[in-house]
Amino acid sequence: MSASPPEKIVLGIDAAWTAANPSGVALAAGASGVWRLLAVAASFEDFIALSDAGQGSGPAALIAAAARLAGRAPDLVAVDMPMMDAPIVARRAADNAVNRAYAGRGAGTHSPTVDRPGAVGRALESGLSEAGYPLATLDIRPPCRIEIYPHPALIELTGAARRLEYKISRTGRYWPGLPLAERRRRLSGVWSTIVAALDGTLAGSSALLPLPPSEARGRSLKAFEDRLDAVVAAHAGAMALYGRARPYGDAASAVWVPFGGSGGR
Repeated sequence: MSASPPEKIVLGIDAAWTAANPSGVALAAGASGVWRLLAVAASFEDFIALSDAGQGSGPAALIAAAARLAGRAPDLVAVDMPMMDAPIVARRAADNAVNRAYAGRGAGTHSPTVDRPGAVGRALESGLSEAGYPLATLDIRPPCRIEIYPHPALIELTGAARRLEYKISRTGRYWPGLPLAERRRRLSGVWSTIVAALDGTLAGSSALLPLPPSEARGRSLKAFEDRLDAVVAAHAGAMALYGRARPYGDAASAVWVPFGGSGGR
């Protein structure tokens, strides 16, 4: 007999706000309350290649690849990107709600504009909608997609007092005056903390997110960060699907943040 398919499937996307950058993707499965990470990639193309699902790099191809890897289509897609059914032209109720709760901990939101995420965001949203994943704001009714934001999700996952300093492009701001090698060492330490915490909710995270070697540079470090953010999105999606997250916003826009200390086991 073939193994039974998992009870729940979540796809996490670290969506790029511009066409010039790739979007990380992670796939997680839950059965009997236990979640595990199935796959992670630094771009749509790399994720689709994992499944041998054929050509294409858009949302429909992404869903097809996830279904091939997991045994069935995702119940929920968690996206790190501002989303609304109406055009986004300024700050939304979701942005303001997250700021009220987390700005004092260094985890306020960026202000979306017509151009960011702009056409890239609209294409992803329309593609997911056409694939059968409408936007869920105040309640979860699979199949659906939700918006997540990694900084508050990581605060709650790790119990940190403030936003974690884990972005490769900001190490000079995090630790000004320190040599590059020391900044990279500290960054690796933060990444290690995040991966260990994720491994507690998505089994297999440590195996699928090996830390970059000390000699890694530039592009490979950013690719790791993109994969890491995608797994954070999958974690937040899993918690939302199991009722362990709350929406910040209103019926038009909401960011889902896991409860503090939430776990998938």
